[in-house]
Amino acid sequence: MEQRYDLSGSLLHWYDYNKRILPWRENKDPYRIWISEIMLQQTRVEAVKPYFDRFMEVLPTVYDLAKVDDDRLMKLWEGLGYYNRARNLKAAAQTIVEEYGGQLPADYDKLLSLKGIGMYTAGAIGSIAFELQVPAVDGNVLRVLTRLWGDDSDILKDKTKKAMGRRVMEFMPEDRPGDFNQALIELGATVCVPNGQPLCDQCPWDTVCKAYKEDLIDQLPVKTPKKARRIEHKTVFLLECGEQIAIHKRGDKGLLAGLWEFPNEDKKMDAEDIKEWMAEHHMEDAKTKAAGKGKHIFSHVEWHMTGYEILVDELEKSLPGNVIFAGRDELEEKYPMPSAFEPYLRAAGLEKRNAGGKTAPYPEQ
Repeated sequence: MEQRYDLSGSLLHWYDYNKRILPWRENKDPYRIWISEIMLQQTRVEAVKPYFDRFMEVLPTVYDLAKVDDDRLMKLWEGLGYYNRARNLKAAAQTIVEEYGGQLPADYDKLLSLKGIGMYTAGAIGSIAFELQVPAVDGNVLRVLTRLWGDDSDILKDKTKKAMGRRVMEFMPEDRPGDFNQALIELGATVCVPNGQPLCDQCPWDTVCKAYKEDLIDQLPVKTPKKARRIEHKTVFLLECGEQIAIHKRGDKGLLAGLWEFPNEDKKMDAEDIKEWMAEHHMEDAKTKAAGKGKHIFSHVEWHMTGYEILVDELEKSLPGNVIFAGRDELEEKYPMPSAFEPYLRAAGLEKRNAGGKTAPYPEQ
């Protein structure tokens, strides 16, 4: 019992003096905590801040989120990546409105049943917003705990996450479960860092950390090696008519579902292929120039892209499918486009930016 008290007490003492000031920590509003936790999945804290502020300004309540237009929602999310997160947010918001009177349920299992909320997120919302005695074990926490205990279990396996959750509950304080979970996450994000050398001299657990004492830091945590990403080649077309550019909407399922993109072909095309493509679409006489190369990394696939700028006239604007021509101002304000096409937005005289005004460098899916 003494060690457990020391672990939680020293950690919370460290947290009280070192926690970052973050917009979603201003109060314990479950809605704000939920949105922040979803945004923080796969995305850095500093990158999330401007997105969070803009999201809260436009959609301040779960009712607003439940009824928001899909394109508007995706525009708010544009550049954050992993767009299924946004779709799941809206679906869960509709459930919260319909089944829980517009209030997130103060129950771990009910939180877990909502679209897009897994064990970690349910634990984070439950403990931070409602002071439930539940663990919130994410990658930061797994890194801290495996180093603390010198545990070489594979952290990508669910059984490891569940075992760590059970073990951490042994010294979670009854009066501050939310702060305790946040402290663990904060420790992993700012001290026991994922990349580079951890700041062990600033850690409240340096005297009890097995990895630190036994020089195991570089060996922990243990992760199953990821499979190599699949390479896909694409040819992207910037079809411009004056101030208008051709775009079309992707399908409702799969990668980047429901977002807008420039017309493209799923292959690498040479000069003869381009000539045939233009003839097929009745634009043989259009002026063409190279629009550069681009590469975008998703979680399991890489797009290697080659672009071409084609200047068309009014007679050549009749393209098949759901292709439309949109003005540059509409592309900026109305149509959500993934960061994958950023090189070609720049080539077309547009700058794809995230909510904070900086180019969005995050992976998407």
